[in-house]
Amino acid sequence: MRHNKKFNHLGRTAPHRAALLSNLAIALIEHKRITTTLAKAKALKKFVEPLITRCKEDTTNSRRVVFRYLQNKEAVTELFKNISVKVGDRPGGYTRVIKLGTRQGDAAEMAFIELVDFDENMAKTPKAEAKKTRRSRRSTKKVEDAPVADAAEEAKAE
Repeated sequence: MRHNKKFNHLGRTAPHRAALLSNLAIALIEHKRITTTLAKAKALKKFVEPLITRCKEDTTNSRRVVFRYLQNKEAVTELFKNISVKVGDRPGGYTRVIKLGTRQGDAAEMAFIELVDFDENMAKTPKAEAKKTRRSRRSTKKVEDAPVADAAEEAKAE
């Protein structure tokens, strides 16, 4: 029976899984967005979000705890210098998983996982273009032609 065994083992032994998630987390921290399978992206989300929460307070102990999981000095430095500044006021939910469809070779579900605060396209607010009503082409021509016709009539009257 599988009582209280909730996380996905990803078909790997425990050390292999730890190495996989560590490498994926390092890639995510360096590149801000990576493409992987959906199962790995979901497992990575549970792995990396507590590390990002830990980086909010920059103490020696929190750096050591994060380094224990990542084993990469550059990734730890990037996490505490750049990422912690952007996510400082966010109460959680630092990553976003978006499904991409299936992979051609083995039909595995693919997804990309990204850091929420580093995606410029999603951060943009919708502009006022949505408020404009749609008008047909004919009505805009009439509106444009009307002032021209009035000016021509005024010139004839003089």
